[in-house]
Amino acid sequence: MSRGAEFRERAAAWLRAREAACDDRGSGAAAVIMFALLFMALAAFVVDGGLSISQRERAADIAEQAARYAAQDIDEEALRASQGNSAPINYENCGARVHEFATRSGLSAADVAASGCVSASAQQVRVRIRLTYRPVLTGLFYSAPLTVHGTATAESVTG
Repeated sequence: MSRGAEFRERAAAWLRAREAACDDRGSGAAAVIMFALLFMALAAFVVDGGLSISQRERAADIAEQAARYAAQDIDEEALRASQGNSAPINYENCGARVHEFATRSGLSAADVAASGCVSASAQQVRVRIRLTYRPVLTGLFYSAPLTVHGTATAESVTG
């Protein structure tokens, strides 16, 4: 074999190796996978962020309703004695009424136990409701449940 033929054979082998090393087949698939993961992460934050806002509103709504329910337990004898001028709340029953309302609202037993009256007097009651939920998409990465709270005040007014 002549020197020229040997050189051409080496050059051809080097070119084949170079083409194989510079092959970019499959690089588009890697980009698609990265963008799909990025899209899923953004979708998870959007969906679970909306769920978080929704659950906070639900906790606040339940707290408002539970406060009204607790404030509706008025001392009827005192109301009659004042001839309708004042309607004192039976605030001693506030915790029991909040737990009753929370149970009827479908809260879990743990959330009912963590909910209750923050403060109570004959004129007003302040209620705090705890609500626990599991995220939808971020639950794939973060498995712990999330907790939100709602607080509301109701007062006794006559007139």
